[in-house]
Amino acid sequence: MTGHYIVFETPGQAVLRPCEVPVPRAGEVLLENHYTLISAGTERANLIGLPNTSGQFPFYPGYCGVGRVIAVGDGGDPRLVGQRALAHFSGHRSHAVQPAADLTVVRDDRLDALDVCAVVIAAMGLQGVRKLRLELGESLLVIGLGLLGVFALQTAALSGALPLLVCDRDPQRRALALTLGADHAFDPDQPDLPATIRDLTGGRGVDAVVEVTGAAVALQQALECIRREGRVALLGCTRISDHPIDFYRLVHHPGVQLIGAHTFVRPARDSRPGYWTTQDDYRTLLALLSAGRLRVRPILSEVVSPATAPAVYARLAADPHPPLGVVFDWSLLR
Repeated sequence: MTGHYIVFETPGQAVLRPCEVPVPRAGEVLLENHYTLISAGTERANLIGLPNTSGQFPFYPGYCGVGRVIAVGDGGDPRLVGQRALAHFSGHRSHAVQPAADLTVVRDDRLDALDVCAVVIAAMGLQGVRKLRLELGESLLVIGLGLLGVFALQTAALSGALPLLVCDRDPQRRALALTLGADHAFDPDQPDLPATIRDLTGGRGVDAVVEVTGAAVALQQALECIRREGRVALLGCTRISDHPIDFYRLVHHPGVQLIGAHTFVRPARDSRPGYWTTQDDYRTLLALLSAGRLRVRPILSEVVSPATAPAVYARLAADPHPPLGVVFDWSLLR
């Protein structure tokens, strides 16, 4: 059986290639993917070869999607065949092999696959909030409203952040954030933004920040807006350290905590406060979707055929501010 996958063959060039569909081995399952979602910031960085990426080509992008189990390896549970499951770090491809032990099954048949396809990315935004150990009534600022930032915003609202503030240069993203739970939305270039935020927080500054852009200048702004002994979750991947920060004045002296929130820094098993396993976060987000407390559809801007991948990624390479959520529909190739 022939399948397809997307690969970055050289810097700036994405190609859709045919392949033989793999056969799952013992301990594995084979997914036929419905949808995979582009993680624009991470994939653009790898596409154009920014620092702190693999820097190697060919590169196989994609880590978030949903599919259906169509085969299990020797000795596997045949009851898994036909079940929908998350496509976890398996690439943009029509078919993907996944370890059976790490499989997250979508048990609610009412959930639309187009909503479920965002769960892996949503878990990253959720982790940025979890690591802050946010308490009901604490103020929080989300800097950067890409996919991770929008899910950090929603999960912070569910965690009781008040006021919940966001910051992004895109006016459409700011308007969207106000419909998803933000109390105030700001342009980072607004004059005297730290003073405005202090006014909204009783003169203290925000209790916590989720910094999602990875830009050093945005971290500087986060530190100028944070209260004494506040916490900053570093959720965005820093690619270029191009802005000097006075760490003594902004971090050391006021006792601010900088918390790394990379998704791979998780316990392998047994969740604990602030540090949940990947699967426990996936199950939580699926439950929130089932309860109607998490919104995905307003975040998705385009659903396209994987055949358009060269054009989609050419646009991504040229524009550092692409559409918020672009989804590949793999059924369009079948």
